[in-house]
Amino acid sequence: MDIDRRGLLQGGLGFAAALALWPQVQAKAASPLLVRVCDQVIPRTDTPGAVDVGVPAFVELGLAHGLEGAPPGNDYLGWLEGELTRHGDDLAALDKEAFSSREPSPWKTIKALILVGYYTSEAGASQELRYELVPGRWDADIPLSPSDRAWSSDWTAVDFG
Repeated sequence: MDIDRRGLLQGGLGFAAALALWPQVQAKAASPLLVRVCDQVIPRTDTPGAVDVGVPAFVELGLAHGLEGAPPGNDYLGWLEGELTRHGDDLAALDKEAFSSREPSPWKTIKALILVGYYTSEAGASQELRYELVPGRWDADIPLSPSDRAWSSDWTAVDFG
């Protein structure tokens, strides 16, 4: 997937907005529909699920404030309820229909908010994902010979003098 500067900035701003909204989310109760859907998208396993970390309330708040490109005021929950009825509560069918098209879909927006809400939570970022400050192994002192070359990503090895 190619990403341009605009997409990168939008993603960064969405992430910053998600972090800014988390304190407001903690005190808000969510709709039972979003609780059910969030629980199906990211259920509790050996780590907390989306419902455990308050994602349904985050999604409602995100939709109300236009995160992930959601125009505020749209009835996303009404749309979602109708689609779930049409698909017989089968999120896989809803997913397949929404993501098989390049067209915008309210489900893409709702699912993106579920994922952003979960993976920006403390549990999602530290228990579900693996965090390694410096991946791999650090060798501070390795022998080099004059014929060894610098890595192409190491511009500091360029001799400017």
